[in-house]
Formats: sequence, structure tokens, C-alpha cells
Amino acid sequence: MELRHLRYFCVVAEELNFTSAAERLHMSQPPLSRQIKQLEQEVGAELFERGPRGPRLTPTGLFFQQHALQILEKVDATVEATRRMARSKRVLFGIGFVPSVFYGQLPLLVRDLRQKDNVELSLAELTTVQQIQALKAGRIDMGFGRLRIDDPEVEQEVLFDEPIMAAVPCGHPLEGTTPTLAELARYPLILFPAKPRPSMADIMLGMFRRQGLKVEVVQEANELQTALGLVASEIGISLVPEQVKRVRRDGVSFVYLADKSLTSPVICSRRRGEKPSPIMQEANAILAVLVENRRSGRYP
Repeated sequence: MELRHLRYFCVVAEELNFTSAAERLHMSQPPLSRQIKQLEQEVGAELFERGPRGPRLTPTGLFFQQHALQILEKVDATVEATRRMARSKRVLFGIGFVPSVFYGQLPLLVRDLRQKDNVELSLAELTTVQQIQALKAGRIDMGFGRLRIDDPEVEQEVLFDEPIMAAVPCGHPLEGTTPTLAELARYPLILFPAKPRPSMADIMLGMFRRQGLKVEVVQEANELQTALGLVASEIGISLVPEQVKRVRRDGVSFVYLADKSLTSPVICSRRRGEKPSPIMQEANAILAVLVENRRSGRYP
């Protein structure tokens, strides 16, 4: 299947007339009909109902049209972005991140890099495992996550260890306290993300397991905001990195834990052994300042 087949299909689906579609595509009608028939054979489904009043999309054809349009829009946007880069001589720099690191220093790094005239920044929300794959494939240049992953092609640098906090409903018995893990284990727990794993959820469960504590996982959520919404609804409590307290979610209170050694690392991943490009050098320099500010307490 080629992109031209998708374009032919989308024009016919819009016109619902092979002759009009052929005119728009600057081709004759018989070859267009053959191309659509070949597409249907390759897909293995009838996309149009042919009748005396012209073609009509089948339910399968309507589904295919929706996704074909998305693919073509993505391709067109990618081509246009590539052309802009070529015209402006900008260098593409990709950053992958897990959502829980985007409440602290990372937005400042992104802001500073976007101000560079020679950089076209690309951001991708990815799990740490996905970041490793994207780094090796060249889709991103730097990743920010929380899991330590052993891979000979990727180096990981722990930027700092971040305190873990408990997110509890406002008015909860633990609000305003510094609870132990044993105290937290008495309440239903909300985990995030639910998938893919391994993830932040496994870090949290590991904290209880190492102390021999069993917890009742009452709900799993894929998004941090969903997890906090469940906390606000008094479904349960959740464990979150310190950065998350900046969310200021109504109905949710954040409390520090009694055990200050319970932390989650913020890890930067890069391709191992690669000579840093000028853009990477700038990113590393900005990151070093932000990390030092964080370690010295100048950023919450």
C-alpha cells in the first residue's frame, strides 16, 4: 500500500463520484477505479458500495477514511516541518519524558532550548522503556524518566533523587501529618500509570514490598491527573513525586513521608559514546544549571 492509494481513496470518499474524483486527481476514471479496487483487495474489505447513484462508503470504508485522513495529515505536517527546517537551517532535537518529571525543571529546559534560533524542538511523552528504544532508533536525543535500565547503547545519569509524597483527600486523617509507609498501607491505594509496565507504579509498590507491607490497590490510572482526580473523589490515596505538589489540585492535599530516604530518581538518558553535538552541549549546560538549582533548594 502506498500513500497515493490513501490519497486516491480519500478524494473518492469526499466526492462520492469516480469521474469527479478523477478530474481532481488529474487522471482518467478507469485507472482510478482499478486503484481503489486494488486497495480494497489489499485491505481485505469492501470500502464502497457501488450503485446506480454512485459509490457510497460502507461502515468499514468510513472507519478507513477517518484513519487514512489522520495518516495523510500527519505525513503532510511532517513534510512541511521538514521543509521549514531546511529553509531555516534549524537542527532537530528530540526530548522524551514521563509526565511526572514535567512539573519541575524540564519545562525550563524546554523553554530555554526553544529560544535558540538554530533548534527545532520535538517533545514526546514516552515511558522510560520507550525512551530507550527511541534513543537507539534516533527518534529522540535525550530522555527523562525514573527507571534504571541496563542497556549497553544507552547511558543514564541520575540528576537528583526526589522525595516521595502522599496525595490524600482534603480532610483525610493523614492530612497535615508525616505518615510512615505502615500508616499509608492501611488505606486503599491508587496506582499510576496502569500500563505499560515497568513504571512509576512498580517503584511505589516496591517501597511497600521491601518493608514487608501489603497494600490494597483499589484503582489504577494511566494519567497522573486521573489519579489525582480519584484521590479528590476519596477513592483512595496515592504516592507521587515531590514535583507533583505544584499541580494544586482542588480536593487534594500533599504530605511528606516520615521516612526521608523514600525517594524517586530523576534520570536523564542519552546515547552512549556519542560525541555531543553543539545542541546537546547547550542542552547539557542548561540542564546542569537547573539541576544545581534544584539540589541547592532554589526550585521546589
